[in-house]
Amino acid sequence: MADGRRRPARTQDAVTDILRTERLRLRLVTEADAPFFLQLVNDPAFIEYIGQRNLHTVGAAQAALRDGPIAMQARHGHSLYLVEPLGGGAPLGLSGLVKRDFLEHVDIGYAFLPEYRGRGYAFEAAQAVMLHARGLGIARLAAFAAPDNAASIALLLRLGLHFERQAVLAPGQPMVNVYMTALAPARDG
Repeated sequence: MADGRRRPARTQDAVTDILRTERLRLRLVTEADAPFFLQLVNDPAFIEYIGQRNLHTVGAAQAALRDGPIAMQARHGHSLYLVEPLGGGAPLGLSGLVKRDFLEHVDIGYAFLPEYRGRGYAFEAAQAVMLHARGLGIARLAAFAAPDNAASIALLLRLGLHFERQAVLAPGQPMVNVYMTALAPARDG
């Protein structure tokens, strides 16, 4: 199902499903996902387009997950979710909703390991995340992309986001393109 509606939470070894699509399962991250997260944040494209996280050990990755997506889920009821093949298998990437304290709007984010790029997984996951955001009552959704990240920009435009402006999100950070979209309220039934 590619409807993006929240499925009943199912806990299995502290893993909770959030969304399912035709090919993917999006679930809450746990500290056990640290080896995958460490690999993802040290991918050269992640560093170039998203930023250097300076994580070099599984322990550091566990702390980053605990202080990042796990804490954000507890605080806001949404976060970045781990993306896996629906039938099981190794993690493909992350996709979800991020609420940064210094920004007004929730933003959609995604990052996939190199071997899973170009297969439509990011689009499929992000579409489901947008439907999830609508169901959570989020009225406007932001996204950020490095000005030279053509693949990410194409994905954001395909998702229906529109370029709004360039901005520096925090002191010392590079300029990014800011994209926005209004989300229609969720319909019952």
